[in-house]
Amino acid sequence: MTPPEAFDALYESCVPALVRQTYLLTGRPLLARESVEQAFQQAWRSWPEVAVDPDPAGWVRAAAHDWALAPWHRFRPRHRQPGPPPADLDNRELLHALLTLPPAHRRTLLLYDGVGLGLPEAAAETQASTPVAAGRLLSAREALTALVPDQAAPPVLRHRLSELATAQPLRAARPPTVRTRGERRTRRWTAATFAFTTAIVAATTLTLRVAEDHHERPVARGTEIRDLPPPGAEGPLSEEQQEIHALLESLLLRGPERLVPEAR
Repeated sequence: MTPPEAFDALYESCVPALVRQTYLLTGRPLLARESVEQAFQQAWRSWPEVAVDPDPAGWVRAAAHDWALAPWHRFRPRHRQPGPPPADLDNRELLHALLTLPPAHRRTLLLYDGVGLGLPEAAAETQASTPVAAGRLLSAREALTALVPDQAAPPVLRHRLSELATAQPLRAARPPTVRTRGERRTRRWTAATFAFTTAIVAATTLTLRVAEDHHERPVARGTEIRDLPPPGAEGPLSEEQQEIHALLESLLLRGPERLVPEAR
């Protein structure tokens, strides 16, 4: 297949499940769709790398989950408000319980109980060791047991996560649209990089042109300094200045009382 055909096939096979996964991570349908589209745009820009990856679906899944759980989304007005809650009460309680978990615990739980990855694979995708991932999984299950005890048992939880993910109507853009947006973003980044590089080159060139091109060595001690202008001669003193001058000369030897040294 050509690269666009291979990309479209990967997109069509992964998008439905991936949008549902990111929805379970965020509870926001718009952010879930955005995360998946951003991950596939990144995959298209890095397609030579993704095409030879042993697990292209895992590559895109990790990118989508990273984008969905990025902490700076809280500062975006578009994603400050939570999405509409599920209509079913059990689904609403389960989603609320999931969103109370720390992001790393929530992601590990989703990968293990929702996606079905093994513990080493889930640890590698979350960039953690296997013992750390196991601790996160146990902590997440204990928290769910305290919040939704009737839905927290592992066999039940797998089924409930699937029901919760499919209950929400979620859609994503078509593959050609995602490829076009990715190419447009690449062109913008290339233009911005070229403009930034041009500005750096211009600033460097200007600095070289106006900077001094030689260094004058300091004058050594004892060297006679020549070609200095003659010192300016003082003009005649006024009567007031002469009186002050005479007063200072008369006080030079005896001076004020406080300046006379005391013999000890």
